[in-house]
Amino acid sequence: MTTPPTSDVDLFADEVVLDPYPVYAELREQGPVVHLRKNDVHALTRYAVIRDALSDWESFSSTSIAFNPMANEALTGTSLASDPPVHTQLRATLTENLSPRALRGLKGRIEAKADALVAELVEKGSFEAIDALARVFPLEVVADLIGFTGHVRDNMLRWGQAAMQVIGPMNQRTAESFPIAGELYEWCSQVKASDLAEGSVGRGIFDAEARGAIPPDTAGHIIHQYLGAGVDTTVAAIGNIVALFAAHPDQLDLIRENPSLVPGAFNEVLRFWPPVNAWGRRATSDVDIDGTVIPAGAQIAVLLGAGNRDPRHYENPDAFLVERNPIDHLSFGYGPHGCAGQGLARLEAHAVIEALSRRVKRLVVGPEVRVPSNITRSIEELPVLEVIPA
Repeated sequence: MTTPPTSDVDLFADEVVLDPYPVYAELREQGPVVHLRKNDVHALTRYAVIRDALSDWESFSSTSIAFNPMANEALTGTSLASDPPVHTQLRATLTENLSPRALRGLKGRIEAKADALVAELVEKGSFEAIDALARVFPLEVVADLIGFTGHVRDNMLRWGQAAMQVIGPMNQRTAESFPIAGELYEWCSQVKASDLAEGSVGRGIFDAEARGAIPPDTAGHIIHQYLGAGVDTTVAAIGNIVALFAAHPDQLDLIRENPSLVPGAFNEVLRFWPPVNAWGRRATSDVDIDGTVIPAGAQIAVLLGAGNRDPRHYENPDAFLVERNPIDHLSFGYGPHGCAGQGLARLEAHAVIEALSRRVKRLVVGPEVRVPSNITRSIEELPVLEVIPA
């Protein structure tokens, strides 16, 4: 048994979070697990190891998903940061409103909303893709679903971004985001059923609490997750859809010719550019990975983007190919903590891809602007200079 190889890479340095792929390639070659001295984390770098760790909640606990103790403490009691059996109970209520059956009624509305929005933007001929599409669309969908009204609707983007940012190490980005994430925590700890629109999923969560399906005072935690985990990541995914199809018009042509490629195309968007780069776990005991040992208590960094580009698992991993259909990509996680909101994210993303493939032949874009971020990798600005309609 040996200790893992070490590296002086800073996983959260600006240049790494903006373009992590060269670093991921380097770390993958060093080994399936690499100790990053600057962050004091054990990074999992290869597909098979990541997938195994995500399914093994007994060895890799979710009680330390963040890379700083304050955020882990704040997340205590949420399904994101708990292990079975507590996790199982909390998650059941979260997913009951996100099951395929529950979402079926939303499908038509979401598709109509996406189509109307894309049609309007195509008509304009030029627009700012992140503000006008990637943010507007998921924010409206989630606000309507949970029943947010008034000032909460106005703060969803700020709160959602901050909730992801504070999962990072205690750097400047985390420190600046804590007060904003605190506003979300505070609102969620005081929210009442009557604050949410009638007939909404948010109300349904309070009903579940009232009938004892979830522990008392956990409805707010669950609502926090819809907003904290679901908004920023979906915004990132939809921005990535626009940027990738602008850069690869031949791939958009394939979807226009064969609309059944839409689900596979979204899987490839997620594999190629995952909205979440790194996610935390804690080793509960000494764990042996291919002959190297991760010591008990070690903080783990699960590098989803590194696993998604592992040539041991995907052929030609650095190419964006919609016909690949990588249904086993890691971007939604895996195992008991697989993304609870993935059904909703898929509905939204499929609707956008369908609308774009139907209405757009080419998107001519200006340079994309990215801002360094601890956990979510997204585009901040993406000007669409010209739309060539289909």
